[in-house]
Amino acid sequence: MTLSDPPHPTRARTHAPLNLGIVAHVDAGKTSLTERLLFEAGVTDAIGSVDAGTTRTDSMDLERRRGITIRAAVTSFPLSTPAGDLAVNLIDTPGHPDFIAEVERSLGVLDAAVLVLSAVEGVQPQSVVIWRALQRIGVPTVLFVNKVDRSGADVDRVVEQVRRRLTPRVVVLAHPAGQGRRDATVEPVPLTDDAVVAAVAERDDRLLAAWVDGERVRPRDLLRVLRREVTSGGLTPVLCGSAISGAGTAGLGEVLVRVLPRPSPADTGPAAGTVFAVDRDDRGRRAWVRLWSGELRVRDKVTVAGSAPVRVTEVGTSTPSGVLVGRVAAAGQIAVVRGPAARIGDALGHPGAQPPERRTHRFAPATLEALVEPVDPSQRTALFAGLTELADEDPLIALRLDATDGEAAVSLHGEVQKEVIGALLEERYGVRAVFSDTSVVCLERVAGTGSAIDRIGEKGNPYLATVGLRVEPRPVGHGVEFSPGVERGNLPRAFVDATEEGLRAAVRQGPHGWIVTDCLVTMTASAYYPRQSRPHQKFDKSMSSVAADFRCLTPVVFFAALAQAGTRVCRPVDRFDLELPDEAFGPVAALLGRLGATTLETSSAGGYTRLVGHVPAAAVPDLAGRLPDLTSGEGVLTTRLDHHAPVADARPPARRRTGPDPADREAWFRDVPR
Repeated sequence: MTLSDPPHPTRARTHAPLNLGIVAHVDAGKTSLTERLLFEAGVTDAIGSVDAGTTRTDSMDLERRRGITIRAAVTSFPLSTPAGDLAVNLIDTPGHPDFIAEVERSLGVLDAAVLVLSAVEGVQPQSVVIWRALQRIGVPTVLFVNKVDRSGADVDRVVEQVRRRLTPRVVVLAHPAGQGRRDATVEPVPLTDDAVVAAVAERDDRLLAAWVDGERVRPRDLLRVLRREVTSGGLTPVLCGSAISGAGTAGLGEVLVRVLPRPSPADTGPAAGTVFAVDRDDRGRRAWVRLWSGELRVRDKVTVAGSAPVRVTEVGTSTPSGVLVGRVAAAGQIAVVRGPAARIGDALGHPGAQPPERRTHRFAPATLEALVEPVDPSQRTALFAGLTELADEDPLIALRLDATDGEAAVSLHGEVQKEVIGALLEERYGVRAVFSDTSVVCLERVAGTGSAIDRIGEKGNPYLATVGLRVEPRPVGHGVEFSPGVERGNLPRAFVDATEEGLRAAVRQGPHGWIVTDCLVTMTASAYYPRQSRPHQKFDKSMSSVAADFRCLTPVVFFAALAQAGTRVCRPVDRFDLELPDEAFGPVAALLGRLGATTLETSSAGGYTRLVGHVPAAAVPDLAGRLPDLTSGEGVLTTRLDHHAPVADARPPARRRTGPDPADREAWFRDVPR
């Protein structure tokens, strides 16, 4: 008896699609599986080839050339099985380690996921990383062991790896026949199979008691418990097959329809959704939104991340034929929206509508950056415009532009991102770019207290403003706080705001070139010339203070106060979580010591050792690069920014300043006129 018996009591609701993610390590075959599902659903006439660059979801030239997925892509298809019909929005996500952020921010909008493993390579380090992300966010998951028709395929070996490295709570619902040959087939495992009953009954006391007592366990009860446990993460189904030949994909479809949780959107109430992607087509910018509740219509006004309401100018939905522009998108659908200037991760519409069990992941800022230069200097303006648009699409690309010096720097989470950004610049904007070597991004914290004042008409001050500031350190994580102090009532609000604007601009580059943070800056003195004019004439700026006077003078005063207070350069330190075979512990521990890492936790189980500790972010690329050789390719490394530690060197690292230097009063007054 297969999953299609007994018959499903009702057909699946076609208007409530299943938002499904396909995730995997590099070269496991997830894009090929996507192509197979689309072909079998009748959406495509032929199966696209990754090697030939004809896949539907890999739209970038770089994706086709390298055979990897870089940006999350959405496509839709109808799934018809004996168990029922189901509309599926399929999100094909990247598999390369440099794009794990792209994977994780797509996971939060999914109803379920299929994690693809290779029957030949087995569970890879990236498989473990993705699995942990799925569990952390709370996405019900099915494992599909692909490539059973390849030489060296061994599904049983992979299942044992899954039990040891991912989860022991699995239920195997398919077995291969003739694996390792081109004509390999897949046989479904009936629900009444003893191994299936044992795995499912272990998760339900009533089923377990009936089974132990020798009573007949009804398939519908098994299916009910299986569906419940898959939804909660208590059990993980394992299937197998071949995306190339199509073996086993019918069984995968059965599980998608019968076992995975059905979306239950709230059709009533205010529109609410989550933005998970932003891109541009030939008509401009558009946001991809998972709608959780309500309906979104053209000309509706919606809030974005709690901002003032903005009007929706166009609404489309993902369909098997592509994006279909209409007048309304309903809860549960993937909507493609124009109008609101939303960013990835923003809540669109009513906040708080995302399911409470869904745990979103917040990314720490990148700690690496590289300078970008156009090959043709005449294209510098086009380079700046292109980088600005790319940073708008991807908040993980923190862009630093300096129009004065013509310098652009982008933050990075991996070296491959350089190639991706370069390819996008050339494809979209016709700009060929080169990158400098990657460097670590530090910060500066205020060390003590300092104060300074600059008065109108004194010491060469060309601005019609008097500004006094006091700088004091604050605890780690406090950020930069500005207080008008007693000047709040003595100074027009526009001038107070301009002073804060000048401060916010000044802290972007401290004495050593890094951003200054964790301090309180208080205004201690102010003076201005009131709005006035000569007799019978209009407003005269030469004898009246304007906001620009305070905006321009504040950086000079701030740097004078900062010179008294002093700053400490702090380098980023990552928290690492490293899993490796026991026999590799010695060489890896020696490497960690040489890289300046400290180990906080050590544990061992099932032939693997887990290390948790801190390592300088600058050493992470070296650690990641050497790990495969030291662990025979089995090391699993995840890192995240943990804190910034003061640099003990007498000459701390510095970054070249860009633009006028407020510490040089004469040069600043000359280069930053009123």
